[in-house]
Amino acid sequence: MSLDLLLALAGFAFVTSATPGPNNMMLMASGANFGIRRTVPHMLGVSLGFGLMVVVLGFGVDRLIAQSTMLATMLKWVSMAYMLWLAWKIATALPPEMGTPDTNRVPLTFLQAAAFQWVNPKAWAMALGALSAFAAGLGGALIVGLVFAAVNLPTVSAWVALGQGMRSVLSTPARFKSFNLVMAALLIVSMMPVLLD
Repeated sequence: MSLDLLLALAGFAFVTSATPGPNNMMLMASGANFGIRRTVPHMLGVSLGFGLMVVVLGFGVDRLIAQSTMLATMLKWVSMAYMLWLAWKIATALPPEMGTPDTNRVPLTFLQAAAFQWVNPKAWAMALGALSAFAAGLGGALIVGLVFAAVNLPTVSAWVALGQGMRSVLSTPARFKSFNLVMAALLIVSMMPVLLD
């Protein structure tokens, strides 16, 4: 891959990773709810999980899904159901003082965040767009996956830091609840392009 193409890919990765979407809404909420340190596995799961997803799609999984209308539709509805469940979890989270670590105060794990990429419509759009524009064969998919993982981690970290920075503003249970309701609503709104497609 030429340097010009690599820089274009890095720019594409930055813009698509930094813009609002399901991952970034969830990471900002996690930063506000759990802080940066407890959200690190979630951040790594997003970045590395997405990179791995790109590589796996480079094996031809993207073409398999594109050829099967039933499989694409099923993936769409599974994604919607999972997003609604996550939105409910965010909306009903208790403020840090009221939550208990064993039940209500558990951030997304590395594996959960990595697996989430497979039901995240924005991740699919990013991966398929990057593969079609920048990848040639499995080697190209590997490069795209590595560039996305490298660029994605700092951008998602900024969303987590933004969430943690809001903790002082969310000092009352009412503000905290309002923030989580807004985050849950934004997560649902981020799914609108999928519903309208």
